[in-house]
Amino acid sequence: MRYSERVRQIAPSMTLTIDSLAKTMKKEGKDVVNFGAGEPDFDTPRYVKDAAIEAVNAGKTKYTPAPGIPELRDAIAGRYNKKYGFSFTGANVVVSTGAKQALFNAIQATVNPGDEVIIFSPYWVTYPEIIKMAGGVPVIVETEEEDMFVPKRDQIEAKVTDRTVGIMFSNPSNPCGKIYDRSILSMIADVAGEHDLVIISDEIYDELCYDREIVSIAALSEDARSRTVIVNGMSKSYAMTGWRMGYTIADEQLTKYMSAYQSHSSSNPNSIAQYASLEALKGPQEDLRNMAKVFSARADLVAKLYGEIPGLSFMKPEGAFYTFPNISSAFGKSYKGQKITDSASFCEILLKEKMVAVVPGKAFGYDKCFRLSFATSEENIVKGLTRIREFFSELE
Repeated sequence: MRYSERVRQIAPSMTLTIDSLAKTMKKEGKDVVNFGAGEPDFDTPRYVKDAAIEAVNAGKTKYTPAPGIPELRDAIAGRYNKKYGFSFTGANVVVSTGAKQALFNAIQATVNPGDEVIIFSPYWVTYPEIIKMAGGVPVIVETEEEDMFVPKRDQIEAKVTDRTVGIMFSNPSNPCGKIYDRSILSMIADVAGEHDLVIISDEIYDELCYDREIVSIAALSEDARSRTVIVNGMSKSYAMTGWRMGYTIADEQLTKYMSAYQSHSSSNPNSIAQYASLEALKGPQEDLRNMAKVFSARADLVAKLYGEIPGLSFMKPEGAFYTFPNISSAFGKSYKGQKITDSASFCEILLKEKMVAVVPGKAFGYDKCFRLSFATSEENIVKGLTRIREFFSELE
């Protein structure tokens, strides 16, 4: 059997692989502390679940318009208008089967074979794969921990060629939890404007920010708004990962293209989940605020415990629910005769010997670190970080 070259060059998601392995080990009775998943450990709010049940009982289980029901599209536009001062309407919105499909739609609508899209490392593992699935070429701008993982203008400019069509990033960042402030976003927007590039801004964690202002790059200027595809969804803010609800907000012409593309790829997103999402946006926001407070407290706890581990350096997260500590001091050392050469071998030995699952930084384009998701209980955080501290102390 022949396989397409396109599918043969796509790497599986390392985050999902690690999470699946950890869950399998737990089923085998092993006491695994799983820091791999990018998934809130909270339940979906009761009022959202009730809205889904009501939708089922009311027979709202049929096809909907491909880009989503009008009232949900209007509510999404209204959320962004209220939070960031936009004047979007439902005509700017496409609702998709998760933010991952929203990103896929954006890339498919803007990238031709051979086109280049700039991404900043560390990046979310799916970014380069989505670009390659469109026949595009991911071009990496390598940032450094000492620069707080912030790209510099000359680094970006050096990567722009006559094949460059876009810049894609997440804010707050997955995996390192960095929030780009206005000056950083303005720099990115200026570069995009000078070279006529599309901006794909993944803002899925914009409700999970700790003591920092969050800005949407599209709000900086009319030019930035016109060339930006905002990507967001319900999964992180409302603990609705399994409901698969994402969306894009963009100018009307690009929105029409993405809607047409989606109509032939997956058609409409789940109708029941759409009505539940509508209620999530319209209803009380107390669950969202409480979840953000808990994650902020966990970020403080993780930072405190990291400070007790000699040989590990880290940047305290400003948003999302990840940390990305530097473990390169362990490279070249051994654990019970097992050599650590990179982030992958570190994480493999840590899981095998200490039953702690984290994701190698190599998967995010930055091999000196691992990603730890603190979307788990404080008890698990203390248990897991204690094991990591022991692991470091036992290296030879």
